[in-house]
Amino acid sequence: VGGEQISSIGRGLCVLLGISLEDTQRELEHMVRKILNLRIFEDESGKHWSKSVMDKQYEVLCVSQFTLQCILKGNKPDYHMAMPTEQAESFYNNFLEQLRKAYKPELIKDGKFGAYMQVHIQNDGPVTIELESPAATVDPKQLTKLEKQQQRKEKTRTKVPSESSRERNAPRNKDDPSASSGAEGDVSSEREP
Repeated sequence: VGGEQISSIGRGLCVLLGISLEDTQRELEHMVRKILNLRIFEDESGKHWSKSVMDKQYEVLCVSQFTLQCILKGNKPDYHMAMPTEQAESFYNNFLEQLRKAYKPELIKDGKFGAYMQVHIQNDGPVTIELESPAATVDPKQLTKLEKQQQRKEKTRTKVPSESSRERNAPRNKDDPSASSGAEGDVSSEREP
């Protein structure tokens, strides 16, 4: 952070944590259990997928990463499903606290919430595993509400076309050499690929 190393671990896990609007204490507890008990390390005889980070007494480095909640709108990332910063920081600190309670506090490290960080990961294998909380824990009423909010946002974006899109949609004269199909370099973020 800012050219200074603020945290590091040896063998263990680097956890990139994306916190969603939908996440609750239940999801937090589920993820803590999964992270600490995930069997991804070798045992003493070299058998793969046998030991957890706790079994091996390895370290855990946690990095809050809202970009994992990205939804692509064409080619443009949209982060409206990420928990707002104020709530997310509290949630993240609670996550770290729960990890430390469930394991050895001195083996749980973290970055700096909200900071621009350069994270150097040496992946052994490489092994990267995506964990998500069970879908059954999502309240369908809440999900419907979020989907409706997203639909309203999309309608608002498309109601008033920009000047450039009006020009693009205007009829073109076939004989006009300056007329263009708009294909050259048109990378509008609102257009689907």
